[in-house]
Amino acid sequence: MTGQDHPLARAEPLFLIAVGGFVGAALRYAVSTALPGGFPWGTLAVNVLGSFALGLLLYEARLTDLLSAETRLILGTGLLSSFTTYSTFAVETASLDPAMAVANVGANYALGFLAVVAARAVTRGSLP
Repeated sequence: MTGQDHPLARAEPLFLIAVGGFVGAALRYAVSTALPGGFPWGTLAVNVLGSFALGLLLYEARLTDLLSAETRLILGTGLLSSFTTYSTFAVETASLDPAMAVANVGANYALGFLAVVAARAVTRGSLP
């Protein structure tokens, strides 16, 4: 049995994702409860922040490769995947009146895209 075939070697990525997921979900809850109601500000905030952070992470991997694969796994697949939330976005959007629903969809997609573009610019600007 090689090191890669050992059951503990396969369990490590799952553990890293679980730890990141736990932290990301707790952070999402904290942001959602800290912001006012009436409009899903918390979901919008975590989706935009998460898009920016994932953009940083992915462009960092492509351009500098400073972070380890394990760090990218815990942050990207674990933390940021549970920090951002498409299902909550969908449910909250469906519960809004039509004009607010359109505003919510537009804001999530437009600001999320702009956050990724900003992350790319920040990452490229941070290179020597």
